[in-house]
Amino acid sequence: MEGFTAQQASKLTDCTAHQLRYWDKVKLVQPSLQQTGGRPGRRRLYSFRDLVALRVVKSLLDNGMSVQRVRRAWDYLRRTADMEQHLAEVKLVTDGQSIFRIASDDEELLDALRQGQLAFFVAINEIARAVEDDVTRFELDRERFLELLRRVEDDVLGEAEHG
Repeated sequence: MEGFTAQQASKLTDCTAHQLRYWDKVKLVQPSLQQTGGRPGRRRLYSFRDLVALRVVKSLLDNGMSVQRVRRAWDYLRRTADMEQHLAEVKLVTDGQSIFRIASDDEELLDALRQGQLAFFVAINEIARAVEDDVTRFELDRERFLELLRRVEDDVLGEAEHG
């Protein structure tokens, strides 16, 4: 599969079509395979990594972070995660005001909890795994549907030849 359309990305990430358009417009998460460039009729095409990014951003926003803070954190994460480790290995913590990246030795996590701040985790590896599972199910469903269409087409052609 070459990429995921905006409709497929919306279904696989639980983001609305409006969110996808808005995040693309404000350059929060843009489709990496094909952008519209403002041209009507041109489809957005998202990569698997884009789907993970969409779920991470949605998770942060759903838990009270502002778009501006999520953008700054996501930009930093993209720049540093590629150099230091695979994105799926990154962990984030937020207290609703700040976003902390957890070091591989988890030291920052301990500091955040010692201060008694309310925090939730965005485990990108779990999000990546969930997206991968959803994409696999989507592709299997698509293959089953296409096989069913082929059978129907064969049946119709067979009836036409005998009828």
